[in-house]
Amino acid sequence: MAALDTRHPSLLRANQTALLVVDVQEAFRPVIDGFDQAVRNCRILIEGFMILGAPTVVSEQYPKGLGHTVAELAEALPVGTPVVEKLRFSVVGVPELDAVITASGLRRWVVCGIEAHVCVNQSVHDLLASGHEVVLAADAVSARTPANRQIGIDKCVAAGAILSSTEAVLFEMLEQAGSDEFKAISRLVR
Repeated sequence: MAALDTRHPSLLRANQTALLVVDVQEAFRPVIDGFDQAVRNCRILIEGFMILGAPTVVSEQYPKGLGHTVAELAEALPVGTPVVEKLRFSVVGVPELDAVITASGLRRWVVCGIEAHVCVNQSVHDLLASGHEVVLAADAVSARTPANRQIGIDKCVAAGAILSSTEAVLFEMLEQAGSDEFKAISRLVR
């Protein structure tokens, strides 16, 4: 007889969750409010997902004009991480990203990135509309202004995304202390 699962269904599990990093690109560095903190938290998520064996997908909005994913994140990506260029604001509807999302077989996505009210917002809405569950790591999301960041977050939550934080996401996926993964993630968030 299988053990009774008493965890709440909205809590994240490492084997059921993927990370989507939206458009954290070099041209945004001088214009995004709290850019360094958002990048720091995106990196913690990337490294934490790698420790937990959960996949990461990265999008880049028009890299010819906006540059590629910032070095702080690019160097942390596990080998083979899909990094897909796009012109659409949403990741959904970009054939290569649709294929990666579908091939993952995962329905639950943690989303982080830039800008909260544009590409993050539209990606979250479209992921939700296509039947995915979305957790928004709010401390790993930003925009040019604090007002637009907040509007983006509010719209995502109103549409059905679950609001969370970098640490909450990773410790939910860990489920308990005492493992090597717990020790590694604890070092990341210090």
